[in-house]
Amino acid sequence: MGWIDTPLTVHSIAEQWRWDTSTVLVTAALGAGYGLARRRAVRNGSTESAGRGWVFGLAGLGVWLLSGVGVVGVYSGTLFWVRALQILLLLYVVPFGLAAGRPVTVLREALGPAGRARVDRVLASAPARISTYPLVTSVAMLATPWLLVLTPWYEAVLRHGGLDALTRVLLVAVGFLYFYSRLQTDPVPHRYSQAVSLLITVFESLADGVLGLVLWLGPLVAVDYYTEVGRTWGPDLRMDQIIAAGIIWVLGDVLGLPYLLTLMRSWAADEQRAAARLDAELDAAERDSADRGGVVAARSSASVPVAAKTDAEEPIQSGLWWEHDPVLRDRFRR
Repeated sequence: MGWIDTPLTVHSIAEQWRWDTSTVLVTAALGAGYGLARRRAVRNGSTESAGRGWVFGLAGLGVWLLSGVGVVGVYSGTLFWVRALQILLLLYVVPFGLAAGRPVTVLREALGPAGRARVDRVLASAPARISTYPLVTSVAMLATPWLLVLTPWYEAVLRHGGLDALTRVLLVAVGFLYFYSRLQTDPVPHRYSQAVSLLITVFESLADGVLGLVLWLGPLVAVDYYTEVGRTWGPDLRMDQIIAAGIIWVLGDVLGLPYLLTLMRSWAADEQRAAARLDAELDAAERDSADRGGVVAARSSASVPVAAKTDAEEPIQSGLWWEHDPVLRDRFRR
């Protein structure tokens, strides 16, 4: 993995490019696969909106491609803060865009009945349920940046292009598994309440802040490598790491806002569906109670005419009460 001697300026955004084989190949493979599957799904009668495809292509594959061949990829081996930006893009933005494109739904709708059954069997398998369990995905999402930045893994990535390519793919894979299981817009092995996702997001924001503080106040990372780079422009090593800490802390929360808003929207939709189910259950119970009450009332009304008839057949009594008693009436008549 090399570095660049050209200072980073505003013009570098348009001028600095590089060829990255792994990024281009993965982008082309995923884009072609998703496009073919979507076209076949449409032929099969899919009603999936075209907007999902644009999100998959632009926010997912587009950002992935630019993070590798654009200015971020060019300076990721020279400036720590640019590498931190790349990590955030690959762990948050790219996976969110890929998951929002609902690739599992597109794949299922592109396949026939047998293919959909195979996909469903895979989703119902134990490995799929374990890998999408909230604790597993959250630990992977939280631990990956810590392990990458604060262990020798980071300097090895800077020095070896092959490990760098594998690490970037791993970041996207970890992020996709997280967002796929949390957004739940695709078929998933098990659906969890979005309230759980909101709670997890709060803890993740705290963890990003702690990592930022560690980088800000802690010792310099990959000192040997960045000393060999020997930059004569831009911030010094300490300031470079402080900027990287701010990016991980602040920008990480900013980039998480679309995900948080999506979660809140999904949570509100879940609450509305739960309220609708509860109302339906209460209405059904009320109708059942009314039906039972109607049966009892019908049975009671069936006995009323008999009683009314009996009462009607009895003579209406008048006069003093003792006049209706046979013994007293005879005695007083003597």
